[in-house]
Amino acid sequence: MSTPELPEGLVAPSYDTASLAAVLPAAAGALGHDLTTATGLTAAGCRAALGLPDADRVVVVLVDGLGIRNLAERGGHAPFLRGLLRERDEATATLTSSFPSTTAAGLSILGTGTAPGRTGMLGYTQRNPETGKLAAVVQWRDLGDPADVQREPTVLETLAAAGTRVVAPGPRKFAGSGMSQAALRGPVHVAAETFEQRVDATVAALRRPVDPAGTGQRLVYLYQGDVDKTGHGFGWDSWQWGDALEATDQELRRLVRSVPRGTLVLVTADHGQIKADPAHQWDVATDPALHPGVALVGGEPRALHLYTEPGTDPADVVARWTERLGEHALVVPRDQAVADGWFGPVAPHVLPAIGDVVVAMTGAATVVDSRVHSANARAMPGVHGSLTPHEMLVPLLTATS
Repeated sequence: MSTPELPEGLVAPSYDTASLAAVLPAAAGALGHDLTTATGLTAAGCRAALGLPDADRVVVVLVDGLGIRNLAERGGHAPFLRGLLRERDEATATLTSSFPSTTAAGLSILGTGTAPGRTGMLGYTQRNPETGKLAAVVQWRDLGDPADVQREPTVLETLAAAGTRVVAPGPRKFAGSGMSQAALRGPVHVAAETFEQRVDATVAALRRPVDPAGTGQRLVYLYQGDVDKTGHGFGWDSWQWGDALEATDQELRRLVRSVPRGTLVLVTADHGQIKADPAHQWDVATDPALHPGVALVGGEPRALHLYTEPGTDPADVVARWTERLGEHALVVPRDQAVADGWFGPVAPHVLPAIGDVVVAMTGAATVVDSRVHSANARAMPGVHGSLTPHEMLVPLLTATS
């Protein structure tokens, strides 16, 4: 697998000790556990690379959509997180996300310590090789058994099997969902609808009396989706996004002040966001250069999987899309994307789910398909998925109570 050769200004995906994939193995190392993921990450190696101390209690916070550049540029709304950012060495405060830089892929590499090419979770939508239909990954629609799609053991279930009490507070709808069972299986789910309630549940889980049959170690996985949701709806440059970040920052400050002494708190994200440029949007359904030969459009408007019609040479699609989109997109055949490591090591059962052609948008451009994307989705101001620094670079912030 070669190193991706990308145009200047784009960030190559990474699945090593400087990536999002290293966070949970590093947390396991901080707890004193030894494990090795299918892509060769070790708990000890990740812990050393990220500079984590020993701990008996760890909280891993995932703030969906909070890229490190988004945080740095709007840090006035997050004085607590901004302070943590200043305390970290730059080399360990910034991690690289996956391709695509989106929740399904990001959470799966976080959960398993591997890569999308191993987890089979490749975007917001992707083709189900068994049915040939376009499946929705986040909603887990038309994908089948989560354990069959995502076959890697998760770090959380490995820790739970070793005696660590692993808890994940979250909305009731997440309990047993396909997405959770695929990417993050293993924790005890605690129902908590608001982020404030989830912080309370985290503190309670860490303060719970030690089970005599267990190790006494605790790990809590804490998810916050409000920042990403607000960014999609209003843009990350909006006052609404600032308010969502401010509320998150306040709760994380309260979390660190409330957990038992010695608890290690890690704050990271699955991806960042950019603001889409409506003047640079193309519609596959109506564009005569983009439509021919394309049976299904998967992924998302910033990172697309193109599944070609039978008898269509993907090279023809690559040539037409490259000519039509010009500098606004990087269009490559599947074999090149795989060889260049966009998805990390690719397992044989995952390969058919990758598009015959893979597209990464540059700048603030998007490609939509009005046959499947609603008018609201096509007008969404906040987007992500591609290889720009705002989308690909995420924080790793640490605090010890």
